[in-house]
Amino acid sequence: MSRKKQRQARIEALEAQIARIKLPKGNECFGIVEQRLGGARMRVRCLDGKTRICRIPGSKRRYLWVREGDVVVVKPWEFGGEEKGDIILKYTKAQIAWLKEKGYLEKIKEFDEF
Repeated sequence: MSRKKQRQARIEALEAQIARIKLPKGNECFGIVEQRLGGARMRVRCLDGKTRICRIPGSKRRYLWVREGDVVVVKPWEFGGEEKGDIILKYTKAQIAWLKEKGYLEKIKEFDEF
């Protein structure tokens, strides 16, 4: 495959990612991973101003790799939702750029570094 076709394929893949961005629904919110705590747990600062200890659910544990500074969607627990939650989704850099452009990530200043 030529370089031009490879580049075009990459651009189409990025556009496809942006076309199907999932946004938080109901009580879910955006968050940024502050610190990894080990054992699929991490400290996440959420858009609603709360810091939660979040975990990656077992069904997503092998497929969802999260690092510090990643933008994620957090679903607070029904009991203890003020302090705990689950990480549902991680956004790519292209998706973060689209979210910033549309105004979804205005409240958190750390998103400016992407």
